Parts: sequence; structure tokens; C-alpha cells
Amino acid sequence: MAVSKWTVEGEAMCPHRLVLEHVTSRWGVLVLIELNERSYRFSELRRAIGRVSEKMLTQTLQTLERDGLVHRDAKPVIPPRVDYSLTELGREAARLVSALGTWTEERMDDVVKSREVYDRART
Repeated sequence: MAVSKWTVEGEAMCPHRLVLEHVTSRWGVLVLIELNERSYRFSELRRAIGRVSEKMLTQTLQTLERDGLVHRDAKPVIPPRVDYSLTELGREAARLVSALGTWTEERMDDVVKSREVYDRART
């Protein structure tokens, strides 16, 4: 039986799947979509995303930076200034997740109707 590149092989997670998790995580998607518009300082990005803790945003940015999707530009000024932007690889990923975001907006009415039908059938 063939093993898909998306399945877990033993204890280690397949690298494709791990990157997919980073890009499609709750905060990863929102970071990519926001940074696709322009670069942000940390506090600006946190406000733009909303309801994300400082710790989670920091972890998400570090993960996406490690994967080569986000560029962190720390300027040696007082007070320190750090800007985040997308790399070319990050812009490509952002375009793809933005398309999925657009699809969810466009199809939300259908999803709501499906949920109502499903819930009625279960009660």
C-alpha cells in the first residue's frame, strides 16, 4: 500500500504536512492574508488580526519566518523597530490562502444552509 506524502510516517510528521499546518493554522492564515496587503509592525499586525495573544502571534511569525514565508526586519534604533513582510514564497502562499478566504466568504450562505439542514436532521 502506498503512503501519501500527507500522512504521518512513524513518529515524525511528514515535512509537507508540517508546512501545510503552519500555513493553514488559525493564525498562520490570518498573518499571511494581512501581510499580503503590506508590511506591519508587530503591534499593528496584532491589532489588524484581533484576538490573538502576543505569545501566539510571536510563535506564528517565528514559524513562518523559519519556513521562509515571513521576513523580519529589525532596525537598530531606539526604541527598537521590527517590521514583518512576506517573502516571495510567502506572497505565493498568501495568494493561495487568500483565494480560500474569498471562497469561504462567497459560499458562506451555502454553508449556513447545509448546517441548518444537517442540524434539523439530527434533532
